[in-house]
Amino acid sequence: MVKRPLSRRTYLKIGVGLAAVAVAGYWGYARIRGTRYRRRVLRIGYQPSTHQLAHMTAMKKGWWRGDLSKYGVEEVLEYEFSSGPPEMQAMLAGDLDAAYVGATPPIVAVDKGLDAKIVANAQIQGSHLALRSDIRYEEPSSLLGLKIATYPPGSIQNTVLRKWLLEHTINPDRDLTLVSMGPGDAVTAMAAGAVDGCFLPHPYPAIVELEGSGRMVVGSGEMWPNHTCCCLVLSGDLLRNRRNLAEGIVETHIKATEYNIQHVEEAAEIFCEKTGWDLKAVQYSFKTWDGRWVHDPYVGMDVTLKYAEVLKELGEVGRHLTAADLFDTTIYDEVASRLRLKS
Repeated sequence: MVKRPLSRRTYLKIGVGLAAVAVAGYWGYARIRGTRYRRRVLRIGYQPSTHQLAHMTAMKKGWWRGDLSKYGVEEVLEYEFSSGPPEMQAMLAGDLDAAYVGATPPIVAVDKGLDAKIVANAQIQGSHLALRSDIRYEEPSSLLGLKIATYPPGSIQNTVLRKWLLEHTINPDRDLTLVSMGPGDAVTAMAAGAVDGCFLPHPYPAIVELEGSGRMVVGSGEMWPNHTCCCLVLSGDLLRNRRNLAEGIVETHIKATEYNIQHVEEAAEIFCEKTGWDLKAVQYSFKTWDGRWVHDPYVGMDVTLKYAEVLKELGEVGRHLTAADLFDTTIYDEVASRLRLKS
């Protein structure tokens, strides 16, 4: 059996309520007697997926605190979420300065008034549909009538899966049942036979396969080739009022991403230390996923804008959102120029 995370670590399966309690008092700025004082704490949200390993590596290596100390950061606090929608609820509440998250939850949140922008990419593709081993899969219609666990509406996985089903004339609300779950619960549900399948980011589909409770049948890159998945989002307050710090965050993100690309085995070890998952399972995930770590926000930007269109069609957002609404690439451009990443 594959080792499971100890006590599921700190999954925040609820939204603003617990997140607000957990981060009470840790604001990027505080207002005291009408005067704005800078706080020396940076609050970062993330999810326990290999998609967001750049954050874990930067945290493990001490790069967040070390690199950003010259901008006045004395402490970096991290908050783990089970999926993107509750993470964006916390950011809407003002409880996060930065977030590693799928590209679709920020779209929904911006539509609801979130003051934040995508400043860098983190990863593309990298999710898999896994089905119970006794279920024969030949084509999308094989899913008719099944119960599939995936992330909540507005998430990358939910959006990609729904779009793919609709493209194959399958109504995701009528022809099968999509059950909203975080990754740990979905893996447990597969092992218990409570669901017929799951569509999750890696390493979780690989873990399901190694545990013998299912097998991977369709990668997200097959559903939507070269689709963006995770990105780095910074608050509008940080972008407007601490631009030097914003640049420092992006530079450290680039450093961590490049390090992971060059040191995959160590990246796997960092992830296992962080989450409690078995190293062999994560190594197997890296061999079987179709994902790739990236940091350039221009990679797949067109797909993110397509997400916005799809989410509008699905009724998740109420207005047309443009690149200007969702992205601030000037931070990356400045850092990339300084690092000579672009010609």
